Amino acid sequence: MDLIPFNRPYMTGAEFSFIDDAKKRNMLAGDGWFTKECHRWIESEAGARTALLTHSCTAALEMAALLIDIQPGDEIIMPSYTFVSTANAFVLRGGVPVFVDIRSDTLNIDELQIESAITNRTKAIVPVHYAGVACEMSAILAVASKHAVKVVEDAAQGVMAYYKGMPLGSVGDFGAFSFHETKNVISGEGGALLVNDPEYSLKAEIIREKGTDRSRFFRGEVDKYTWQSVGSSFLPGEIIAAFLLAQLQSAVKITEMRREIWSRYNMLAESLESDGLIRRPIVPVGCEHNAHIFYVLLEKGVDRSKVLSFMKQRGVHALFHYVPLHSSPAGQHFGRAHGQLLNTDQLSERIIRLPLWIGLGEDDQIRVVDTLKRAIESAKCE
Repeated sequence: MDLIPFNRPYMTGAEFSFIDDAKKRNMLAGDGWFTKECHRWIESEAGARTALLTHSCTAALEMAALLIDIQPGDEIIMPSYTFVSTANAFVLRGGVPVFVDIRSDTLNIDELQIESAITNRTKAIVPVHYAGVACEMSAILAVASKHAVKVVEDAAQGVMAYYKGMPLGSVGDFGAFSFHETKNVISGEGGALLVNDPEYSLKAEIIREKGTDRSRFFRGEVDKYTWQSVGSSFLPGEIIAAFLLAQLQSAVKITEMRREIWSRYNMLAESLESDGLIRRPIVPVGCEHNAHIFYVLLEKGVDRSKVLSFMKQRGVHALFHYVPLHSSPAGQHFGRAHGQLLNTDQLSERIIRLPLWIGLGEDDQIRVVDTLKRAIESAKCE
């Protein structure tokens, strides 16, 4: 029986010709022609005032922490149900993650619990758009404005997804994209910082260029470049940018193909939900998702490890997802939980992500859902 992997990176067909072109241009370091074309695409299609490629989404979040001048003891409100980079980027500057519970429908940060978590040390709110489904940004922006704190969107999973018509990553003060090979649009490793407040554009360039005004020098704005502030080397090379540009130019097609697969899963899993075996994803009105993840939530009491083991033994590679940060050793040391994180604790133990990649056929999806059903029934009988 053939294995159905969880992920299989998609290639558009133009990646290697673009890489060859980069070689012919005799510039393989960062900020060459391909990087600039990627910047133009992100600024045009993702709505960023300024886009800056980085070597990872983690790097983009680290830049955001530097831009808003996180100091030791500053607090950053975020969900516990997220990847460790969301917290690490701020902990590196001495920041304290304040973990807030998630909503039961979208698994995004519960916007109704954010304001009560704000203190006089709060510096930023970091909403994470889980599975490419937008957080309730209007409410989050209102709270941020009221308390004069910044909003940094962790849109690692949000490329080509929208909130009330606005591209994710363009709604807050800053946004961070990921182009890791597990994402929809990829470059192997890679990311981007979206700077939506023009006040920070120049400062972001300087931080990204090792703390120098090198970009201004190449634009002819200064006669030499010098060390201006704290910074680091956040640039990817032109090979990465060339690969990424091929993907970005096909981003609409990629998203359409993934949505078709996601919609088929949603249809196939309907009967399992009707039978009370699972709950399917919920996408609120006003949110246009990008089909990054199709997950199901098992009913309470079903042993997820047995379900996953059953599926793996039958050649279907499904996965759980994040272990909540507030329950991890580092999360307890560097951060703190705001109130009881009941949804985070319970839902994180019930989620299963199904294989989703371009090329996954209908027969394979039928097999995945059928195997899931049999796995749940088997686990319930034990």
